[in-house]
Amino acid sequence: MRSRYSAFVVRDEPYLRRTWAPETRPGEIDFDPGLRWTGLEIEGTTEGTAFHQHGTVTFTARYVHGGEPGAMHERSRFARHEGAWVYVDGDVDA
Repeated sequence: MRSRYSAFVVRDEPYLRRTWAPETRPGEIDFDPGLRWTGLEIEGTTEGTAFHQHGTVTFTARYVHGGEPGAMHERSRFARHEGAWVYVDGDVDA
């Protein structure tokens, strides 16, 4: 999760695509040029060890958009794909 957050910070689309499950990966990733990520807090995880095939990460990512601070809270689902963990989808709290 931390590496994907960092990839969003630096707008590394190839890395994000590689770490996104093929069945849910978008055709392209749109980065909002007015958005600047400012911090990540991991709040909890379930499963996701070497002994699991699935796991979740609950986090809050902070940002500034148009000079205004904000936060995105999500419970992300991950799964193993060809031996690597990939992002499947997530539930974002509004």
